[in-house]
Amino acid sequence: MSDILLVHGSGYGGWCWDATIRALEARGARARALDLPGRIFAPGLSLASHAEAILAEIRAPVTLVGHSAGGFSIAAAAEAAPPGLIERLVFLCAYAPRDGASVASMRRAQARQPLRPAIRLAPDRLSYSFDPDLAGEALFHDCPPEVRAAALARMGPEPVGPQEERIRLSARYHALPKHYIRCLEDRAIPPETQEAMTADWPAGSVSTLPAGHSPFLSCPEALAKRLISVAANPLSCRPTPG
Repeated sequence: MSDILLVHGSGYGGWCWDATIRALEARGARARALDLPGRIFAPGLSLASHAEAILAEIRAPVTLVGHSAGGFSIAAAAEAAPPGLIERLVFLCAYAPRDGASVASMRRAQARQPLRPAIRLAPDRLSYSFDPDLAGEALFHDCPPEVRAAALARMGPEPVGPQEERIRLSARYHALPKHYIRCLEDRAIPPETQEAMTADWPAGSVSTLPAGHSPFLSCPEALAKRLISVAANPLSCRPTPG
């Protein structure tokens, strides 16, 4: 089985995968995570910045897992990667990009916006963060209280630029095997939005977890088991239409 590289979503960092990495390693998998550019804010960040950071972490063919907005980050990496470096893409309650879309445009298109009340745009409008008094119920409602508190304390600002950037997807991206894990209790990206994003995906390439938006914290053992199963089963990952 290939290595597993875990990519976080908005406001999170590589820290969010710690429990899942332990669970993966206990099952014999090789896994690691990274911090995407933007944990320390700098101007000029883009999806290319995310792709470069991801590719710099890959030393052997990997299963690339993207959470939430990290779905765009792993897609950008897939477009930029040399052939054979990425074996498959796994989207974990993530935005599965469409050609010409951005994270922000897909978020705005949601019929329900459960996370919007928790978003706080910075005065310079270059980044945003999550109100800890509201984000707990949206992002960590099914986590133990001590896990929720620790996660809220570590959430950071998110640059706006990469999320407003429209992605261009080619046959290189569409040809890669993919799997989508829908989280049925998600209060950030509603389950019906996740279902709509994958409505035309091949049979067997979508599965579900009874979890909220942070399954790496609420059910790391179940998530690790699912990731290993997906990575080991060629039938669970198929190219997507495009």
